[in-house]
Amino acid sequence: MNLLFLMTDQHRVDTLGAYGNPHVATPHLDRLAASGTRFDRFYTPTAICTPARASLLTGQAPFRHRLLANQERNVGYLEDLAEDAFTFPAALGARGYRLGLIGKWHVGTRRDAASYGFEGPPLPGWHNPVDHPDYLAYLAERGLPPYRITDPVRGTAPNGSPGNLLAARLDQPVEATFEHYLATRAIERLERYAAEGAEDGRPFFLATHFFGPHLPYLLPDAYYDRYDPALVELPPSVAETFEGKPPVQRNYSAHWAFDTMPEEVSRKLVAVYWGYVSLIDEQIGRILTRMEELGLADSTSVFFTADHGEFTGAHRLHDKGPAMYEDIYRIPGIIRVPGQPAQVRAEFVSLTDCTATLLDLAGCDTVPATDSRSLLPLVRGEHPQWPAEVLAEFHGHHFPYPQRMIREERFKLVVNPDSFNELYDLETDPHELVNRYEDPELSTVRGRLSRRLYELLRERGDNFHHWMTSMADIGTPDYDPTLSAFERD
Repeated sequence: MNLLFLMTDQHRVDTLGAYGNPHVATPHLDRLAASGTRFDRFYTPTAICTPARASLLTGQAPFRHRLLANQERNVGYLEDLAEDAFTFPAALGARGYRLGLIGKWHVGTRRDAASYGFEGPPLPGWHNPVDHPDYLAYLAERGLPPYRITDPVRGTAPNGSPGNLLAARLDQPVEATFEHYLATRAIERLERYAAEGAEDGRPFFLATHFFGPHLPYLLPDAYYDRYDPALVELPPSVAETFEGKPPVQRNYSAHWAFDTMPEEVSRKLVAVYWGYVSLIDEQIGRILTRMEELGLADSTSVFFTADHGEFTGAHRLHDKGPAMYEDIYRIPGIIRVPGQPAQVRAEFVSLTDCTATLLDLAGCDTVPATDSRSLLPLVRGEHPQWPAEVLAEFHGHHFPYPQRMIREERFKLVVNPDSFNELYDLETDPHELVNRYEDPELSTVRGRLSRRLYELLRERGDNFHHWMTSMADIGTPDYDPTLSAFERD
């Protein structure tokens, strides 16, 4: 079985037609969803690039693989996986798979994708590396103009200086965009693997990791202006007051300068983000179409997902950060396996579960992917016993900030050892505006979720459960005072 893995960065689930957006054109991903399994409750293990991607690579939760921060904002954590860490490409390679990865790597500093057996141009970093020699060669071969932006959009930082770059117009045709370049390189690799496979019968794993729609949103005019800002309904969470919330959220809002921009700018930013999503959908369409033309559709399983979501103004925030809202933790998840039914699943599943699923499809042992569970039974339409909740974690971005989350059907609990804990009723408050952790009406729910989170963390070996011993709701669990603070995190 060949494996095609398509991944975006910082992608809101509600920008896809398949997930209910009535305005954004995503026909290729919608077609993939309509012919495969669309997971409605698909979550990232952590809403930050490097730790999430390391979890996909290893099938382990971040606390276990310990690659806990992006290299650009590392706050003292490890910067590479352990030398002996299990990774799925090693297992696939041992089964004879060709391994290709086109696009964003962003897993560690010393070892790149080639270190794990992947073929493809090495493209590190958090955003489009427009000065990379392979991209420059692509432009030169086709007589395309170099990267250049105009009309940057920024807010005003708290110190009065220009804020972070959020969007700009890209003075290039579509064919010159980094997204078109990545799709072209992926198609070239696909053609090569198809030809080689026809000769020797070896299967392939080919990943295409787009850098977008991560901010800043840099697009040609046709996509920058594709959607009328009047179509944009800002989320109700722009009414966020941060009352009863951890103070770090208000500070992050100031950092991203949301309140310094008028409403029409916020609407335009969302509209531009939609344009970015459509641009990527079209490039994914090019890859899927070529796969079908090469006669590979019946022998190739296709995955589409993202590493995490994006705020785009929700809760008066941009980017991601130490706030475990649905906007950045719930992500798109689509898997199409030849011969399996088209369906929608409501189970709680995780990006980390893709690891065991890839291994399962390749006939590899899934046990080394410690925190991963194969999704193939769900893809086949079966109804196995499945967890009724999902866990997520965070360790910091710009600065250390440990958090843990448990989300079930109706309620979500977030534990913040350095601040206020949070409890949300997602049935009555889907936009997570009211923290009800101290609400006596939900004391039973709070206690139940606190104890369940403690139990699950302890079972997994996540020493964060020691941070929870001060919470009255979990009773008096065993506590080892000999553990250092580092071990408890």
